[in-house]
Amino acid sequence: MILFQKSFQLKPYPRGYHLITGEVYSYMHELPSRGLLHLFIQHTSAALAINENADPSVRKDFESVFNHIVPENMPFLTHTLEGPDDMPAHIKAAMIGSSVTIPITGSRFNLGTWQGIYLCEFRNNGGARQLVATVWG
Repeated sequence: MILFQKSFQLKPYPRGYHLITGEVYSYMHELPSRGLLHLFIQHTSAALAINENADPSVRKDFESVFNHIVPENMPFLTHTLEGPDDMPAHIKAAMIGSSVTIPITGSRFNLGTWQGIYLCEFRNNGGARQLVATVWG
């Protein structure tokens, strides 16, 4: 059964991989003692992931690897009207995904010790991103 669903907007982040666990918590009032949080990003040029929350070099390495795999200015791309970062952003977002699901235990996100929620911002100026949080309990 759905307990609640809430839409909220993240502050704008620069291009890169950003821990947003605390920001997501700030919008989650009254979590159930147990359940699931499904978090969905309503954009096609950014993604959500769960990964390392302690060492910032992990986020820098993610940026380097994905820029190597999907570089800008590939000569065969045709969707180029919105700039050289746009189509690579769509490809990266499709590779990582638009949602994460997190167990809730004891009214807290039941993430591993070294896990956090990432906003993967692939645009140079992506702006504020809209998320939808659905809590099941």
